[in-house]
Amino acid sequence: MAIAQHEGHTAPAAGQKQAAPAPAAAPAEAPTVEIPLDKQKMMGVKTVTVAPRQIGRTIRTVGRVEYDERTLATVNMKYEAWIEKLHADYTGKQVKKGEPLAEVYSPELLATQQEFLNTLRWAKSSGEAKEGAVVSMLTRDADAIIAAARQRLRLWDITDEQIRVIEETGKTVRTVTLVSPLDGTVVQKSAIQGMRVMPGEKLFDIADLSEVWITADLYEQDLALIHPGETARISLSVLPGKELSAKIEFVYPTLTGDARTVKVRMTVPNPGGRLKPQMFANVDIKVGMGNRLAVPDDAVLDTGTRQLVYVDKGEGYFEPREVKLGGRADGYREVLSGLRSGEKVARSATFLIDSEAQLKGVR
Repeated sequence: MAIAQHEGHTAPAAGQKQAAPAPAAAPAEAPTVEIPLDKQKMMGVKTVTVAPRQIGRTIRTVGRVEYDERTLATVNMKYEAWIEKLHADYTGKQVKKGEPLAEVYSPELLATQQEFLNTLRWAKSSGEAKEGAVVSMLTRDADAIIAAARQRLRLWDITDEQIRVIEETGKTVRTVTLVSPLDGTVVQKSAIQGMRVMPGEKLFDIADLSEVWITADLYEQDLALIHPGETARISLSVLPGKELSAKIEFVYPTLTGDARTVKVRMTVPNPGGRLKPQMFANVDIKVGMGNRLAVPDDAVLDTGTRQLVYVDKGEGYFEPREVKLGGRADGYREVLSGLRSGEKVARSATFLIDSEAQLKGVR
């Protein structure tokens, strides 16, 4: 009797058993290198358990003392004048708010004062008129003109006290006194006695040095760790054995073109003026990175193209494993991938283990 055959399949001959399907391939085991326990002791192999830990790092950099820009003031001229007397006659002079800096003579300002006095006299004579309605109108006009004349003098930095003296005496003031706008130090002086000064020309720069800025340079790879509010420790050679503490107030929005650094700013008190602008300072900023999975620095073998650790598999076996790492912090490296919490890795003699692995062709 013929045996039917399906196309593409051959029926087994009589007495033959059908072949069993091939078993699925087992997953390949990771390569390991065996180092006996006695040899591990000779090599000084130690292991550490991979676990999350609170890590941080200290960024050390150099800072510089600078003026607090918020307390800088400039004294300049709003009209043509000549300096007849100089009170702030050297750079570095300490001045108080309202203290005289210089006395200047200006024909234009003298003419403005005379116009103000003429307006006052006109208003007074107008008030002696007899007609009531006319008096009321003239008085309103005179008051407006006098107010405008006073405002013009104020806009030229004539103080209310100086205007009152001109009004009471009925005499013009030949020279006008320029006064300091704040308590501080004359940090720049371009005024010279007898010189002619044009409108807009700067005479003095005055800075309040009771507080100063410390600016420090950070590399761009550190920027992700730095935020306003972080605490910095500052030391200067002018304050031996003393350390200042300050909060980072501001991170500048741009990087320097050549050094690829960004500035951060802190404010520190300056009693006695011991901190001088352009002094250098050492700045340490400790930043926390939070609870991260991490391994010690010496557990990582950097080949240049990848980072390896040797995982202790027990009974003298170590598995080379590639890992992806984050930042460094306090002697540790953050593990982004490649390791699980609870695994053990070699943290010393890593180079010797790697040499054994290469000799045995494990990696």
